[in-house]
Amino acid sequence: MSTHNHADRLDLADLVGRYAAAVDGRDIAALAGLFTTDAEFVQPAALVRRGQSPTVAGPEQIAATVLGAVGHLHSTHHAVGQQVLTVDGDAADGLVYCQAHHIYRVEDGFRDNSLAIRYRDSYRRVDGRWLVARRELTVDFAEDRPVTVPGA
Repeated sequence: MSTHNHADRLDLADLVGRYAAAVDGRDIAALAGLFTTDAEFVQPAALVRRGQSPTVAGPEQIAATVLGAVGHLHSTHHAVGQQVLTVDGDAADGLVYCQAHHIYRVEDGFRDNSLAIRYRDSYRRVDGRWLVARRELTVDFAEDRPVTVPGA
């Protein structure tokens, strides 16, 4: 493995970590800044409102869609797992595993709707920075359970 390739892998791991942090921090500018200008985000059909396309295009629209989908929740916690990468020059493909926790209020406390998800990503280096060019979200399974939120 060349040093260059190792650096690319670290930068790509950082990129997917920054995505998770931007979503959990509800930081729309940071989130939009992680995508190429022509980026596409593909949602599972089951998560899309009737009559809407599962594909969203453009960084601002992607960020607004993603944060709009979690805006009603008390909080989210995206724990990124393994990332399988194929890097080819200024382009790369990745398969990213993530446990996405969606914390919401109920009468007597909080629950977590936890999703085991995979992102099928395409990345492109633009002006020396890796960005997401395409992200397709797949949900493998979900579980819903009561949780304790300290201080809430």
